[in-house]
Formats: sequence, C-alpha cells, structure tokens
Amino acid sequence: MMKNHPLLETIASPADVRRLSRAELKQLAGELRDFVLHSVSQTGGHLSSNLGTVELTIALHHVFNTPYDRLVWDVGHQTYPHKILTGRRERMNTLRQLGGVSGFPRREESEYDAFGTAHSSTSISAALGMAVAARLKGEDRKAVAIIGDGAMSAGMAFEALNNGGVAHADMLVILNDNDMSISPPVGALNRHLARLMSGRFYATARDTAKSMLQLAPPLFELAKRLEEHAKGMVVPGTIFEEFGFNYVGPIDGHDLDSLIPTLENLRHLKGPQFLHVVTKKGYGYKLAEADPVWYHGPGKFDPAVGLPKPASPGKMTFTQVFGEWLCDMAAADERLIGITPAMREGSGLVEFEQRFPKRYHDVGIAEQHAVTFAAGLACEGLKPVVAIYSTFLQRAYDQLIHDVAIQNLPVVFALDRAGLVGADGPTHAGAYDIAYLRCIPNMSVLTPADERECRMALTTAFRQHHPVAVRYPRGSGVGVLAQGGPGELLDFAFGKGELRRAIARPAGQGGARIAILAFGTLLYPALAAADKLDAAVANMRFAKPLDTALVAELASSHDALVTIEDGCLKGGAGSAVLESLAEAGILIPVLMLGLPDEFIEHGDPAKLMSMCGLDAAGIEQSILQRFGARPALVRAVNH
Repeated sequence: MMKNHPLLETIASPADVRRLSRAELKQLAGELRDFVLHSVSQTGGHLSSNLGTVELTIALHHVFNTPYDRLVWDVGHQTYPHKILTGRRERMNTLRQLGGVSGFPRREESEYDAFGTAHSSTSISAALGMAVAARLKGEDRKAVAIIGDGAMSAGMAFEALNNGGVAHADMLVILNDNDMSISPPVGALNRHLARLMSGRFYATARDTAKSMLQLAPPLFELAKRLEEHAKGMVVPGTIFEEFGFNYVGPIDGHDLDSLIPTLENLRHLKGPQFLHVVTKKGYGYKLAEADPVWYHGPGKFDPAVGLPKPASPGKMTFTQVFGEWLCDMAAADERLIGITPAMREGSGLVEFEQRFPKRYHDVGIAEQHAVTFAAGLACEGLKPVVAIYSTFLQRAYDQLIHDVAIQNLPVVFALDRAGLVGADGPTHAGAYDIAYLRCIPNMSVLTPADERECRMALTTAFRQHHPVAVRYPRGSGVGVLAQGGPGELLDFAFGKGELRRAIARPAGQGGARIAILAFGTLLYPALAAADKLDAAVANMRFAKPLDTALVAELASSHDALVTIEDGCLKGGAGSAVLESLAEAGILIPVLMLGLPDEFIEHGDPAKLMSMCGLDAAGIEQSILQRFGARPALVRAVNH
C-alpha cells in the first residue's frame, strides 16, 4: 500500500524544493522514492533507473534555478522523479498511456523538459549547444547534462566532450555511474575531496598555479603529471581532464549532504565541469537492488510481493524465437557471431551468451561500432548477426551503407521492435526500417508474418551472401510455432511470396475483385478482413527483393490491389509495389495502408493500430470506402 506523502504533496514545482531545509529534503527523498515505486507498480514503466536518481534529482532542482537553468537527461527513462517534482505528480497514473505522461522528457509536455531524449548519448551535445547559446545571448544560465554510465560508451558522448573542452562554455556534465558501489570509508573520503576540488579556492589556486608555471614549461609539465598522478590514485578522472573539463568525484549519489554542497560549488565555477556521481539502480527497494535488470521495465505488480517469475511460457515472443534460432544456428555453423549494442536481454541473447561466450559480443551503446565491427568480421569469412532494435539501427545508417552494403558483406540484421512499440512512443517505434533499408543497393528486407516464418526468414537471411535484414515486432505473434521444432533450420525461396487466400466467387460475379498484399504480421488481420470481403490475400514475405511476378499476376487477375504494412507509407513496401507496377506499365487502382506521415504517440499497441486503421475492422472499412467490395464466400489456398 502506498504511504502518505505529506511533504511531497506540497511540491507543485521545483521552487518549492528550493525552499526546503536539508532535513526536509531527506524526508522528501523517502516520500518521492515510495511514490515512484508504487506509481510504476500501477502503470508499468522503468523502475530501477528511476529509484536510483531520486536524491540526484532533488539536489539538482534544489541547487539550480530550473527551468531557467537547463537540465538535459540522458537516457530519458530516469526522469520519473523529475516529472513528479515538476508539476506532473497527479498525472503519473497516466504514464505511457495514450494521451498521458510520456515515459521520456518531451519539450511539448513541460517547460522543465529542456530537451527531448529517449535514445542515448545526446545530452552533452545538446547541453553544450544550450551553454553556447546562453553565452551568445548574454544570459547567465547554466546547462547541465545528466548522462548514465552506459550512455558514455557511445562515440557521440566523447565527440561532445572533445568539443566541449575547447568551447569553454559554462556547462556541467554529471556522469550518473550506477554500475559500481562506494564503501563508507571511500565515500567519506570522496565527499571531502569533492568539496575541496569543486570549491572556488581550489579552482582559483589551480588556475593561478597553471598560469605561473606555464612561464617555466618543464616545471609546469612536472606539476601537471604530479597532479594527475595524485588524483588518479583516488579518482578515475584523468581522461575527462584531458578533454578540458574540471573533474570532481566520484561522490555518493544518494547522499544529499555530499551532493548539494558539491553542486552549489560547481554552479559558481566557470568553464566546463564534470561531476562523477555513483548511484545504485533500484536503490531503496531491495528486490530491485538485487535484480535491477528484472526490474528495469516491469509491468504492473504488487510492490509488497515483487515481480512474479513467468509461471508458464505461453506463446513465444518474436524475441524468444530469434534467441532460440540464434543458438540453433550457432550450433550448426561455427562461423556465426552474435553482436548486440547493449541489448542482451531485450534482443534475446542471454542463452546465446551462456552457450557461446566466445562468439558473443556486447559492444555497449555503440550502434555505429556494432555495424562496422560486424563488417570487419564478415571480411574475414565469419557470419555476423547484429541483433538490434529497428529504431537503433537508424543511428548506424552511414555504417550500414558505407561499411556493409557498398562492400556487399554478408551481415544479418535481426531487427526487433519493428512497427509500433506502444508505451515507449515515437522515439522507439520501428516505423522507418523498410523505407530506409530498401533504397540501399545489395540490401534485402524480409518481413515474416508469424513466429514460424520469422525463424525461416532468419535462416534464409543467414544463407545469403549479401546483407539482409529480418524485421519482426515486439511481443508475440499468432502462435504459429516453428515447423519441426527447435533445431531444424528451414528456409524458403528467396524473394518469393505466396498466395494465402483466393477469391471464392467466379469472375464477373459480385463486387470488385480485391487482392491484398500483406507485409509482415499484418497478414493475419488482412486475412480476417478478407474473409468478410472475399478478397485474395498474398503473404509477400519480402519488401526487397519484391516478388514482382506475384504482383503482376495479382494485378492481371484482380480489379484493385491493397498493400498493408506496419511501417511508414512514404517510401515503404506499398511504394515498392507502385514502383513495380509503374515499371511494368500496369495501370490498376492501389490502396496503400500503413502508418501515416506523422509520429505516433505512446499508448496501448492494439489501440494505436486500430487508430491507424491497421486492425481487421479498419482494413475492412478502408477497402469498403475505397472500392465498395462486398462480402462473399471464403476459399483459402496454400495455408
């Protein structure tokens, strides 16, 4: 049961936080952590990361004059405490629901969300831009980037640090390091060092000494080395100093008595500052502390009991199908190498890592590196499989073209989370992969309709000698399991679709003869709609190469075509069909159904698909409105 939160309920904005005493801030931290736990348990969402940022969030809003001072969060799933303190507490029961509070910072949602973030490693670049803008505009505002330790593994973060050190802008980078712990003695020592190193006396003394010693270069170099050596014994900050930042820390990120004085000191320092804060994921909730991965993004649960372990497997998810296939293929072909950019659990590589540790590579949040690393492996005759979310492959588009496709290397891209992803919203939706992949020479794109086809599509892709992407959605399909069971590696004819349903009535009888060309898992709602309309349905299987012979055959025997895909319409699979018809000189009415030319908000996936007209009822209605097709008898083929 959620406790009472008398102090938290008085917080309408960060201005109220700034009026609290140190003792009241500690009380607020306890109430805020409890509110986060029970709120997420009722809505689902990211838990471990948010429990770890409670004190840091309070300290930031207490010290800095937000929203005038800018806070840029990275990655954005650690901002629930921030949202609660900035006027959205009473709406947290709508978290990640249609029309409700987003799970990530959004500029249009609140003036306190200075920059929209959901993908990682963008905060330092954005905060630097804001700091330079403030200097150019003559505004005495601070820009603060709060970046998780995982996000620091991406090259973009270091590109920003490299630029930030020479830009000499007044900005603060806070590294939220939640992958280590501080024992009490080290924590006490670091608290003392942080206060000393962030103080004006230390900064002034250091700068004065540097200016004097620079007159004698040998002495300056010696002093610099001694300083780095001394600091290196207690802090890992030399690399950030080399970038031109004043490094402070590490300090305990759950200790307000350490956080607040240090932040107050840093707020008054000029130039680029770097604060290393150590926190613990799931802090304050023992179950999440013990298993922060399991509690990373839970659904609804009882905090008193904790997250239940799955009682029965039920229907396999597409991610599980991929993970099982990967192990089976690795056992059959020792050339297979599995690669993930920091998404071992999300992409289904846990068992693969356990069974084939020497062939498993988690490269961190570094999608660009992951793709070029795979290209290097492929150059040496290995068969890399890059397991990556559709939305994250966007971050490595240049490497996809320049390093893989131009060289026509046999890299398999297993694209999880294709289509709409629901509660995570537009930043995580895999809406654009068909469009951005099919325009690349040498690239093929497979769109399996169910779990069995997903497994077959992966095998088909792996047996090619050029780059191939297999896209599949989040969650489960219709429950069509792999034929022959685990271990059997079936494939299907490359570049060929299949007719799944033919029109029952004879030609010339009834209404228009409609053929639906379905790409991916929308085959099944298309079949349901076709049963009512007596329309033909083709399971296209490939967005590229398109089965142009099947398209031409259906165009010649039907009055109109309908294309259906769970991706963007602009440049998508439907566009490929139109291009094919134009090239063949075939004139026939075509209705294209897919995601509209707008960013789809977060919400329940089924409801979002219905809003886009991509459920069975929506497909049927769209066809009736366009062609006036009539229901008739049903006859299925090749099923």
